[in-house]
Parts: sequence; C-alpha cells; structure tokens
Amino acid sequence: MSIGHSGESTGRGIEVRHLRAFLAVADEGNVTRAATRLHLTQPAVSRTLAALERHLGTRLVDRSTHHLALTPEGVVFRDRAAAAVAAFDEALDPGGLRRWPLRLGHAWSAFGPYTTPLLRRWQERYPQTPLELLRIDDRTAGLTRGEVDAALLRGPVEAPGLVTEVLFEEDRVAAVATDGPLAARAMLRLDDLRGETVVLNTVSGTTTVELWPPGGRPAATLTVANTDDWLAAIAAGRGVGVSGASTASMHPHPGVAYRPLADAPPVPVLLARRDAPGHPALPILLALAHEVVAHDRGATG
Repeated sequence: MSIGHSGESTGRGIEVRHLRAFLAVADEGNVTRAATRLHLTQPAVSRTLAALERHLGTRLVDRSTHHLALTPEGVVFRDRAAAAVAAFDEALDPGGLRRWPLRLGHAWSAFGPYTTPLLRRWQERYPQTPLELLRIDDRTAGLTRGEVDAALLRGPVEAPGLVTEVLFEEDRVAAVATDGPLAARAMLRLDDLRGETVVLNTVSGTTTVELWPPGGRPAATLTVANTDDWLAAIAAGRGVGVSGASTASMHPHPGVAYRPLADAPPVPVLLARRDAPGHPALPILLALAHEVVAHDRGATG
C-alpha cells in the first residue's frame, strides 16, 4: 500500500519505484537506456514517469527532443527524489553505505593547483562516496541543468537559484601565440592587449571587454564556445586571451605562451550548489575544499 497526494492510503499512489524511474531517466537522458538500467520495458518506465508527473501535477521531463532534458521543476525535484531514495535505502540497510556519487562540475580548470590534493584527500577519507569530477562547457558547469551536484566556477555567477562561496582568488594571465612578439615579454598589461583581437569564450569563460577600462577596450574580439577552441585560436595567431592562472598549468599548449597580467584584478574561484536540498555530502566537500586551500597555501607561504 502507498500514500496518495492527499496523504490518504490509496493503494495506487506513488512508491519508491516511481522515484527510481525518474532518477534513471534524469541520469540517462533517454527512456530506453533508463529501462535497460532498471531491467524494465520502455513502456513500463514511460507509464511510471507519467504517473509521477500526474501525481505532482507538473511536467518533470521535456520530451520535445531526442535527448530528454529536465524541466526547471524536474531539476528541483531531482535532488528531493535522490535524497528520498537514499534515505529509504539507508533505512533498509543501516549497516552499509550506499555508493551515491557526488558529481562536481567544472568548465575548464577545475580547482586549479588544488585539484589533485582535493581528489586524493576525498578518496582517502570518504571512499564510500565517489567524487566524480566532470568537465561541462557551460557557464555553471551543468549545475543549473541538474547534471552535477556542485560546481567549481570562476568569476561572478548570476544564475538564479544558486548558492556560492568563494574558495580562493587567482591571478589572471594573458595567453598569446608562442611565435608572436608579446611572448617575448616577461609580463604584460591590459593596455598591451588593447590593439589585439581578444578571443572570448562566451559560453563558459569569465573574460569580457568590461575587463578593460572604458575608453581603453579592445577594438576587435573573436568569440568561441569552449576552452579547446580558445586555445586553438590563440595558437593560430588569430588573437590573444585572458584567463585565470590555473589555465596555464591545467591547459598547457605548445602554441600558447602564458604571461602574468600585472594590472588585471584576480578572479574568484567559487563552489556553487543549488539552493535546494541536495547531496548530503555537500557540506563535507565545502569544508574539505577550504581545508585543502588553507593547508597548501600554508605549506607554500
């Protein structure tokens, strides 16, 4: 027997299997793959998902594309469903810890120099909860689309429904072609780049022409959609770029030289999560991230 929307016993209400079906569809982005994962038929999963949506009175999944996407309501509900299923499983198996991965997104440079220490310490202390680091070329690294539980982001983030906390700040660097005249300089200033075409990653990057003072902004820009195209354009001599210092170590390129940018403000590195119930290990992740930064800066200070 199960409980209906009104709270009364209906015998045909929502059960944990409805939540599992929804979570499988959300993870796989495809009803057929979700059915395979659940060892069910595709029609059975479709009916289960439809029943859940009728119960809630809202669409959870956008079916207008081949690759199913969550609606805004589905994104919110995913965290709640995952938490409910995890609590149910733990209640039935209190002696075991369910391996519920914590998905950490990033757009290009992860946690910079602290990436490896963070992953190593997490594995040492919390091996029962896998920490999955996922690169997603999106301004919020998939967070607003529900693809990750938290994200390492750079620069101000104005997406609604997110909670952010600054972990550290990193200096900015200029990225120039190794065979160009600017590569011969040990340090550059924003004004040195003003006469160049500036390559801007408008999808996941943090640099805009507003980085330069009014009246001294670059006359020409070239837009790209990801870090790989950004590097290729700079290496080909099509323009110059500006990024956080972590890019130099995380994305070395034989055709790109990175130089300190003396007068550019630092870029904040943030840990972001949705302002809703989420993965129970998120507070642990935040505390460990702060610990790693404090320890490594103390060791090098």
